[in-house]
Formats: sequence, C-alpha cells, structure tokens
Amino acid sequence: MKNVIITGANGNLGIAAVKKFLQEGYYVIAVDEKSDHLNFALENKNFRWESANLSAEEDARRFAVSIIADRGNIDAALMLVGGFAEGNIHATTGSDIQKQIALNFETAFFLATSLLKHMESQNFGRLVFIGARPAISPPQGKELVAYALSKSLLFRLAELINEEYKGQNIVASVVVPSTIDTGINRASMPDADPEKWVKPAQLADILEFICSEKGEPIREAIYKVYNNS
Repeated sequence: MKNVIITGANGNLGIAAVKKFLQEGYYVIAVDEKSDHLNFALENKNFRWESANLSAEEDARRFAVSIIADRGNIDAALMLVGGFAEGNIHATTGSDIQKQIALNFETAFFLATSLLKHMESQNFGRLVFIGARPAISPPQGKELVAYALSKSLLFRLAELINEEYKGQNIVASVVVPSTIDTGINRASMPDADPEKWVKPAQLADILEFICSEKGEPIREAIYKVYNNS
C-alpha cells in the first residue's frame, strides 16, 4: 500500500484529495490544524489526521521522521497548504512578503526537504506543489505581488529538486489551478461563471494521476489546470 501525506487536508482541495486517494487505495496521512471537515474519513483504517506546524523547520522535520518511522515508507506528499493576499507593488511590504513566503513556500520546502533523503533511500518519491497562475502571469500577478512572489518560488524549487534527482525515481511537479470552484470563491465573485472554474475533485484526479503508475513517465511537469477561466 502506498502512503501519501496531504497537507492542508481540511481545506476544499485537501478534502477532495483525501477522498480520491482513499478511494484509490492509498494510506492517507492528513495534516492540518483542524479536522472538522474530515469526519467522513476518521473511521477509515487507511486514514490518520495529524496536526503539525509545517512553517517551523524543526517541527516539520520531527513530523516527517515520526511518520516515516511509523509507516516505513512515504511514497508521495501533496503540499496543499497555502494562503492568499492582495496588494500591488506599492502596497506590498516586506512583512507581507515574509508572511506569504512562510505560508506558501516554507511549509512546502520544509516538508519536501525532510522527505527527500528518505525517498532517495527507497528510490521513489513524488512531491507535488500547488502553484498559482499569478506567479507565471504578470498581468494577473501585479495586484497580488506578495502572493505571486511566494508561489513563484515553488516552480524554482521543483526545478532544483528534479535537477538534483535526475536519473532517480523522484519527481517534483507543480499543479497550477485557475479559480477553484469553492463556496468562498462563489460568494466573493457572484458575477462570475463558476462553470468555467476548476472543481476540487478534478484537481484531485490530477494529483492522483501524478502519484500513480500512470504518471511515471512524466518528469519536470507543470500542469496548468485552467478549465475555461
């Protein structure tokens, strides 16, 4: 049985990912501050919930060591933790950037780097980061400077991991959704057409594909999941 860590598991995308990976027979380690939206999984023998401060490097490392010791192997990690902030170049402060980097980049970096030696020892690993279109599209990013900058680091991180582990069965990928169809987004954009957005379940299907045998030939991938938005 494959073991997958899913961070940000209590959010909209995390919930969909937990459901998908359990359906596909994975053992799921869900990480988030709360588990109130994960009640559907709590009685599943292939599920466990953990709370860990992944923005603190030592906490992330201790969490990874503990999970590896308990499960024996970790095959994949989905870094779904993230946050959003508005502000153009003039309205963005150093503090804004630091907060966004801590939330969007460091939570992913600390966990990924805590797992890489283990994945190297087993000659297998899939690391999946959630990018953002404003990070690669300046017209969209110019009003979201701190957010776009923090997310842009994930693309570079994936490139560096793939270069470091070229020739080994360890792959870092970045999934870039457009607007995700959530209740919050529908409420904040009442005039938009949510049918053009991406459903959390559609993204979860792609995440599972990346981690499955079907995705093995693909390397250094950026998956732009925009639908029609």
